Amino acid sequence: MEYRRLGKSGVQVSALSLGSWLTFGKQISDDMAERLMAIAYERGVNFFDNAEGYAAGKSEIVMGNILKKMNWDRTSYLVSSKVFFGAGGNKPNQTGLSRKHIMEACHAALKRLQVDYLDFYYCHRPDPHVPIEEIVWAMNHLIQQGKVLYWGVSEWPAKSIEDAHFVAQKRNLIGPTMEQPQYNLFVRERVELEYAPLYKRFGLGTTIWSPLASGVLTSKYLDASPEDTRLGVKGMEWLRDSSLTPERLEKVRQLHALAGELGASLPCLAIAWCLKNPNVSTVILGASKEHQLEETLGAIETLSLLTDTVMERIEAIVDNKPETE
Repeated sequence: MEYRRLGKSGVQVSALSLGSWLTFGKQISDDMAERLMAIAYERGVNFFDNAEGYAAGKSEIVMGNILKKMNWDRTSYLVSSKVFFGAGGNKPNQTGLSRKHIMEACHAALKRLQVDYLDFYYCHRPDPHVPIEEIVWAMNHLIQQGKVLYWGVSEWPAKSIEDAHFVAQKRNLIGPTMEQPQYNLFVRERVELEYAPLYKRFGLGTTIWSPLASGVLTSKYLDASPEDTRLGVKGMEWLRDSSLTPERLEKVRQLHALAGELGASLPCLAIAWCLKNPNVSTVILGASKEHQLEETLGAIETLSLLTDTVMERIEAIVDNKPETE
């Protein structure tokens, strides 16, 4: 496994990490979740990603039970939660980024995960109804209390991240260390263009999700649309309709052929491509079966195959490099 600094921070995160969105507490059994975490940990993964909104808190409960059972040295792994969507409640203050919800959601996540502190705590989406000062102060307070070590954001506009840092600098508080955006061969603009000024200016780290474009960057959709995948999950129709377009599938076929030439799988090629970006701190993997995780963890070995020539061929296939106007 390769380890990278999370932006300009001192903490080291495995280049590949394991997430629980749509799987833990929902799509897979608790026994499978345990096997996946064990495989990941044994292969050098040290970051396990979660959120209050994943399976309405059940994902954190499953992960917490596994962490307790495994009894790994707490200094050997990183665990996260995110606040915004709530854990199932829909009454006022049970969602969003008010100081009240941030504090209460953190305490609830600690209880569900059965840990004394969160290594990473994210504001899962921006909240236009809450002053940025309130959010920064709340996160700084949690850090001062030792309940959170690093805080970050997920899918925030660059302007909002800048505003958070300006508030932090003005008040001598701690600003967001990392952002968790979607990033893959089909979704590139935010990571490569919008956030570009933030990497150097603030040392922003990234823990990117959906490196396989929700499974589209595999071979399973080339000839069919399997119903037992995340795109077949009820409520995910919006994701399926935007992901499985004829144009995109044709590019997947070409990428699949290129991966075959290199002696690699398409998933490993796609993940390794993400890792080639020096501003990617870690790529969060998702899996519902052991063989899927075993395969994608092999992306570390595929990384060395991505020469400048291969990267140019990939660029020619996807033909979507973000460019400034």
